[in-house]
Amino acid sequence: MLTGKVAVVLGASAQGGTGWSVAEHLHRAGAKVVVAARRIEPLEELASQIGGLAVTCDAADEDQVIALGAAAKDRFGGIDIAINCAARPVLGTIAQAKLADLRRSLEVNFLGHVSFVREMAAVMHDGGSIVLFSSSSAAQPLMPFFPYACAKAATDCLVRYAALEYGERGIRINSVLPGPIKTDMAQHIFSVPGTEAVFEREIPLRRVGTPDDFGKLCVMLSGDHYLSGLNLPASGGMQLTRSPRGDELFPSGSFSEP
Repeated sequence: MLTGKVAVVLGASAQGGTGWSVAEHLHRAGAKVVVAARRIEPLEELASQIGGLAVTCDAADEDQVIALGAAAKDRFGGIDIAINCAARPVLGTIAQAKLADLRRSLEVNFLGHVSFVREMAAVMHDGGSIVLFSSSSAAQPLMPFFPYACAKAATDCLVRYAALEYGERGIRINSVLPGPIKTDMAQHIFSVPGTEAVFEREIPLRRVGTPDDFGKLCVMLSGDHYLSGLNLPASGGMQLTRSPRGDELFPSGSFSEP
């Protein structure tokens, strides 16, 4: 399906995580894959498994994102697919969050996406695809994810502007809004007894998402389609119901970031 295509996946260093799975699925679909994240050792392991290229890149560092695009172009002459799975789950309420918390969330969860779109589009062949990972919490408030959700909402707005700006080159730009995904990054949520069941009650498909679900979705969005400028719910249908309340997720009233 993607034979002959070149893909960049940022945020792919967590073994068994969403970015890791996305890279594996793109490889299975025939793409050559550049994997990037802050930690080089696991990236090199993934790259060796899929015959790809590993590049160190902090999603919040504009210079490193520029260097990522340059590395992909130097190796492959350009790219066709770019997917940013990097995220920083900053938690808090409006009453609790300091400006420093908001800036920390914006660095990766919004500003990092801006740099990613700009620099990947600069080395992308016409007709390519860019996919950004947002969150269902951007559209359905989920306490206490206020700093994270607001940054992701800005990313969804970015997608609409970027789709207009790069549409004349045939570049399709979309975001996906995952609901809960069972990964190490979400361990602080699922380690609370009963949390998974709380989510499952609100998800019509009656299960939380897995990295494999999003690997398959990204292959679809990387192929030949007519979608652009969309913020796509990917939560098993939870957009039709509601997010669990904060007291349902954290009955003790306390929470911590991963």
